Amino acid sequence: MAVRNPLEPAVHQSPLTDAERLAEAARILGHHFARPEWLAEALTHRSALRGRRRTASNERLEFVGDRVLGLLIAEWLAERFVSEDEGALGRRLAHLVSGPTLAAIAAELRLPAALAVAPGEARAGVRKRASVLADAMEAVIGALYLDGGLDAARAFVRAAYAPIMAAQGAPPKDAKTALQEWAQGRGLPLPTYRVADRDGPPHAPAFTITVTIGADPAAGQGRAGSKQAAEQAAAADLLTRLTA
Repeated sequence: MAVRNPLEPAVHQSPLTDAERLAEAARILGHHFARPEWLAEALTHRSALRGRRRTASNERLEFVGDRVLGLLIAEWLAERFVSEDEGALGRRLAHLVSGPTLAAIAAELRLPAALAVAPGEARAGVRKRASVLADAMEAVIGALYLDGGLDAARAFVRAAYAPIMAAQGAPPKDAKTALQEWAQGRGLPLPTYRVADRDGPPHAPAFTITVTIGADPAAGQGRAGSKQAAEQAAAADLLTRLTA
């Protein structure tokens, strides 16, 4: 039996107000925000700002949340896998903070419906884009940290990641290595990485990388604060598409 998304209004009911939508999102996150504006900002896609004077988009909070998530996952991995070396822990970390993993968790938590986006972007399905969902997840973690400190962010991360962490087996290969081995095992050319976009201030750049294999139209995309991290995210995204 299908379960109705609580963030979506039932048929014949009035759409939820912004306050109601944010209250439901806070309930899903398990945190009472002393400053609800942090949550509103975390759930505002930049498209929603066009022509309006309202809260900022979630890009700044995404920057904060990315760092907080890395710290909290690294802390948890060090606790859980006490006999593993830095390389193995690093591969686990890269997988857990990757765009596809973040997007999957966001979808599971039903965060897409809580995102404020422009009507045209909503019709185009922007709420389903993995990169948008991953950014929103990082922004939410940033909002939790700024509102409630590391304890609030840690409680959410550990609850959201519990099923994935429990299923951890051997340390995964890094995404670029796994994608290269996938291509070589099928006699295909090596993956090609390209910088699709670079934005942000000089002290905090953001790189968008695309990766393709030969003439195959399938492409992966990743966005991060360094080219290396963005390439890993792009490789993980393409692997997910190729093996789905």
